[in-house]
Amino acid sequence: MQEPPFQLLSQPLPEIVLEVCNISFLENGPYSFVVGAGECIGISGASGIGKTQLLRAIADLIPYSGTIRLGGRDCAHFSPTEWRKKVGMVPADPHWWYDRVGDHFVTPKKQKHLLNHLNLLGFENDVLDWEVSRLSTGERQRLALVRALILDPVVLLLDEPTSALDPYHTSGLEKLISSLQHKNQMAVIWVSHDAAQLERVTRRVLIVGKKELRESDGV
Repeated sequence: MQEPPFQLLSQPLPEIVLEVCNISFLENGPYSFVVGAGECIGISGASGIGKTQLLRAIADLIPYSGTIRLGGRDCAHFSPTEWRKKVGMVPADPHWWYDRVGDHFVTPKKQKHLLNHLNLLGFENDVLDWEVSRLSTGERQRLALVRALILDPVVLLLDEPTSALDPYHTSGLEKLISSLQHKNQMAVIWVSHDAAQLERVTRRVLIVGKKELRESDGV
């Protein structure tokens, strides 16, 4: 059987975690690439080109054609809930369902990890008692990251996760993601318009076009 065309590899990868095979959505694609365990790849491209929708397709939030595999297992063989726990997405403008912050983190078995993540991102434990309505955009972004991380994703999809953060909190977020990449071998796909950030945090960068991806020579 012919292997899928993973043409975007310029150097050897660690064990492959996520395979994106000829996926198309809306008017974009087909796209193919792989992400290895503990690897962070960047996604760049013009505004409106479809970077966010690419993440949404990988998260199984919009219809697409083609195949996406996690650990060699097709997305279709996971329940939607199971897939979205293992492939967690942090949108640029995260949604909140309850009035109180802590009601989004019903994870008593992981309380220690929850508090550790909160502290590393600059929050005191009492943030769990805050009303969501009092949060700034940057606070919502950082808390949405914690909300995804507490589920222990195998793959983390980040859509401009520091767009509303100052340099201090941006650095803290980058350090936390890097530590979990190495500790848990978490794979990360990071969308950003900030070329300097992608140079800091990623192993390689894919440039999104309407009909193709190309690997950047800049990182």
